[in-house]
Amino acid sequence: MTLATRIIPCLDVNQGRVVKGVNFTNLKDAGDPVEMAALYAKEGADEITFLDITASAEGRGTMVEMVERTADQIFTPLTVGGGISSVADVDQLLRAGADKVSVNTSAISRPTLINEISERFGNQVLVLSVDIKRGRTESGFELTTHGGRNSTGQDALSWISQAISRGIGEILLNSMDMDGTRSGYDLELIRKVREISSVPIIASGGAGDITDFHRAVVSGADALLAASVFHFGIYRIADIKRDLARQGVVVRVTS
Repeated sequence: MTLATRIIPCLDVNQGRVVKGVNFTNLKDAGDPVEMAALYAKEGADEITFLDITASAEGRGTMVEMVERTADQIFTPLTVGGGISSVADVDQLLRAGADKVSVNTSAISRPTLINEISERFGNQVLVLSVDIKRGRTESGFELTTHGGRNSTGQDALSWISQAISRGIGEILLNSMDMDGTRSGYDLELIRKVREISSVPIIASGGAGDITDFHRAVVSGADALLAASVFHFGIYRIADIKRDLARQGVVVRVTS
């Protein structure tokens, strides 16, 4: 059975508000996270991703109270990330209502964190979020940390391969080069990761035109994450699903 391609709005949260920028900078206010999550759930989002984008840079954990309020409003699966550095953090977020957690900077600093979470809760709850930009590495793609603020010099594909072997359930593939530009997903990056990945890939960064979503699926994405096009009313979730279905992509139909 072919699994449905998921459409996932992303709520990047900074100081209690949803924000959106370009290339991870020049952030603009986009609204209240709880209200926006409820709206997207009503509109047929397959999942909602909630990222506390400054938690790692500020050395703190994800805002659990906001996760609780969001989870109380929706029945749509919720993925939460930002500042997660221990099994205890994951336990707290799952108890608060998250269905999955996303790890990034802390896992790069301490890769065994992936093993610990996967062994305790199962890999189905664990999403590896990677903030990637083009760089002088073997694959041509470099890994960054702290919400894209710090370059590592590390090859992104090498890290993804290691993380898969340690037990992640899927990959949230964030293109820093395309983020917020609305010029399309990084198809080359998606294809390269598809070649090495045995787990689902969530494409992120660059969605602007409705045709971008289908191109990402053809390139190997299993799910499509977007922010700007939804937050600023360019497209509705139903628009994307309708266009994908017209081109033969299996999607979950919403009433």
